[in-house]
Amino acid sequence: MLDEVMFYDTMRQGLWVAFIIALPILVAALVTGVAIGLVQALTSIQEMTLTFVPKLGAIAVVFWMSMGFMTATLTSFFQSRIIPLVIGG
Repeated sequence: MLDEVMFYDTMRQGLWVAFIIALPILVAALVTGVAIGLVQALTSIQEMTLTFVPKLGAIAVVFWMSMGFMTATLTSFFQSRIIPLVIGG
């Protein structure tokens, strides 16, 4: 019973860390997509690459800006949760 609880708690924490790490990139993609969609609706330009390229650029910029946060969050999760489980503590 204790092993199952520990497994599910670790899984829950891992999913939460994954959500927190992915959130800046997903928000950037959403905001850029809505902004480009609004511009396309206002100008009646329906070009597919017009949505893809700015969204890719925004994702790259946000990823570069939040890389330190993502690394620190993932490292903290591994040091506080995963490594002690592997060691057996």
